[in-house]
Amino acid sequence: MAERENLDRIIAGCKSGDAGSFSQLVDMYAGRCYGYFYRLTGNRAVSDDLLSELFVKLVEKIGSFNSGSFEGWLFKVVSNIFHDYLRAKHRQSRLLEAQKGRLQSNVSEPKADSDAVDRLQLQLDKLDADTKEVIMLRYYSQASFREIARMRAEPIGTTLSKVHRGLKKLRELMED
Repeated sequence: MAERENLDRIIAGCKSGDAGSFSQLVDMYAGRCYGYFYRLTGNRAVSDDLLSELFVKLVEKIGSFNSGSFEGWLFKVVSNIFHDYLRAKHRQSRLLEAQKGRLQSNVSEPKADSDAVDRLQLQLDKLDADTKEVIMLRYYSQASFREIARMRAEPIGTTLSKVHRGLKKLRELMED
């Protein structure tokens, strides 16, 4: 209960523009949010950028948080930032494909250093973005199935099914 009161006090401070409160909020959630972004993107630089974008959005949007689960609200913002990133990446990919025919280069893609990339990350990258996200929301952000369903505006049964199928696929990939 004291933890919830402390969080309420910090959020109230953020809403009033107190820089110290924002600093406390960053300290509380930066690690989990960075980990969430990193597991979804597999890229440290992109994860740093997305985390920076998140805290800018929090400064802009903290006033819209009224009550309920702050973490649920926070990870909805995190999820929206990740989806914006995916959309931008998709647009960029289409532009690059359009340019590909005109550019003739023999530059090969850099190979991932197998020592630097853990096996789980490699297998997570093989999942589609939607499945990867629900698994990360459930197990990395520790959101409940109900919170995930609410964030994604889908029935809880759909969320449960996606997580179950995603975990099954991830297990199969890890066993190969």
